[in-house]
Amino acid sequence: MTSWHEGPRAAFDLETTGRDPLSARIVTATIVLVDGSGEVLEHHEWLADPGVEIPEGAAAIHGVSTEHARAHGLAAVEVVRGIAAVLARLFGEGTPVLAYNARYDFTVLEQEGRRHEVPVPRPSPVIDPYVMDKQADRYRRGKRTLTALCEHYGVRFENAHTSAADVLATLEIGRILADRYAFLRRPATDLHAALIVWAERQAAGFEEYLRRTEPDAVIERAWPVIAPPEDPGPAPVEPPTALRAGPVDTVPPVGRSAPSLRTAPIAG
Repeated sequence: MTSWHEGPRAAFDLETTGRDPLSARIVTATIVLVDGSGEVLEHHEWLADPGVEIPEGAAAIHGVSTEHARAHGLAAVEVVRGIAAVLARLFGEGTPVLAYNARYDFTVLEQEGRRHEVPVPRPSPVIDPYVMDKQADRYRRGKRTLTALCEHYGVRFENAHTSAADVLATLEIGRILADRYAFLRRPATDLHAALIVWAERQAAGFEEYLRRTEPDAVIERAWPVIAPPEDPGPAPVEPPTALRAGPVDTVPPVGRSAPSLRTAPIAG
């Protein structure tokens, strides 16, 4: 059996205008494709004019101001088309695409596709080191941001919160996790299916924890794309028995559903 991390794989990251994936606009995007040994085969970069003001808080994180984006960025629709084309080719070839906290980036892309009437590919297979780390080391205390994981696993991480740096760190964290934990070494499609279940469990466990003090707390369960409130999405599929077995992960996911999604932290 060939594991996903032994062959070509890509990573995808966005920097945006805000924390809510249902309303955030793309500012920068990066997709990097590597071979089985980690050598870079393709490197795609985009700078977008999102068509709206970039809040100062967001600009302080990723370093792109409204003025810079307007002067040097491509029209948002062109960026969405470019990202969608590269991802469609990768997914069509069966290449796994890593994204740290994938539900954020792929939801932003999905919403941008709707906004600009650009078809975006169904994200599969997706590999999410954020969910994998929580499943592998569920009781570890501390933050689960990409920066925190790089510190924990000894990965050099310069220029954090730029999409280019984040994809390279995501690729390295993913490799380390697969090397360290045997249950993560499996074909990409199998791991994608497992991640759907793990993400749901992690959300359910955190929701149960929160409801001890917040009876109305609701945690987003969908992965790797969050459906907008007006779109209930497809009916849930019962996972295989083997995937349903095991304890619930109680480490918090990135954020809550519906209105409270706006408070979810951007991974980094």
